[in-house]
Amino acid sequence: MYMPPRVVTNAEIAARVDRTEEWIENVSGIRERRWADPETSVADLAVAAAEDCLSRAEISAASLGMIIVASGSARAGFPGPAAEVAARLGLDSTPALDVPMASAGSLFALVMASQMTTHFGDVLVIGAEKMSAVLEAHPLDPNTAILFGDGAGAALVSARPGRWEVLDSVLHSDGSFRDALAFNWNSPLRMNGLSVILQATRKLPSAIEEVLARGNVAVGDVPVFLLHQANQNLLMRVAKSLGVPSERVYSNVGRYGNTSSASLLIAAAEWSRENPAAGPVIFSAFGAGLHWGALLARPRE
Repeated sequence: MYMPPRVVTNAEIAARVDRTEEWIENVSGIRERRWADPETSVADLAVAAAEDCLSRAEISAASLGMIIVASGSARAGFPGPAAEVAARLGLDSTPALDVPMASAGSLFALVMASQMTTHFGDVLVIGAEKMSAVLEAHPLDPNTAILFGDGAGAALVSARPGRWEVLDSVLHSDGSFRDALAFNWNSPLRMNGLSVILQATRKLPSAIEEVLARGNVAVGDVPVFLLHQANQNLLMRVAKSLGVPSERVYSNVGRYGNTSSASLLIAAAEWSRENPAAGPVIFSAFGAGLHWGALLARPRE
């Protein structure tokens, strides 16, 4: 993972959107977030997370068979950031794929990677977002400016033995709600907060229960749920819906804010550094589109 060094507190945001620090934390559970410098790009964040992941996996970039970069905040146009990331890792013929999806992008990329390892071998999945650029492209909206942060996470998906084994996954999309959360660089980020929270509260637990049922795994047997870090209230709603203690739904949103498609892999990277792999693990995300799903993994035996 990689987080920019600049910490943006609720006090700084509150002064810009005419709200109080307490109001921001009460409605989102967020106390601070990281914002990258103006000259830092999505590719810069992605490369930093990629290098951290490769170092932890103790492999070189030259062994990669494919790179997948998920980002909803990369600048419009082509090529996307994946080509630059591959070049900066020293690769000149390795396929590099962009997944231009907000919030759920890294989950979709993980699922695709798990299906591609038999052909491509080691697949590096990166979620990288510079949401501060999205926010500051237009006058700040109090309802969205309080939520988002920047950062990147990465995971190596391989046919070789690793820490976890992917067992199953489910993915879903419903374009009828595509206008509930949308952005283009010509106009401000649009978010129907009520619609998004209602849909996410229903769809995240449903996807998790679906993949657990397919794997014949009980909800109570899952020690940790690694979710897209949208806001603290949503994480608690998912825990309540699943009937699990809130501490089983990993949360770092209070420190990093909502980093869109980077958040799932940042949460997984941070949690995995602090905890042994014990019992099945759920990865799950929900985002603009609407796109959502869940992936079930277990410690490699």
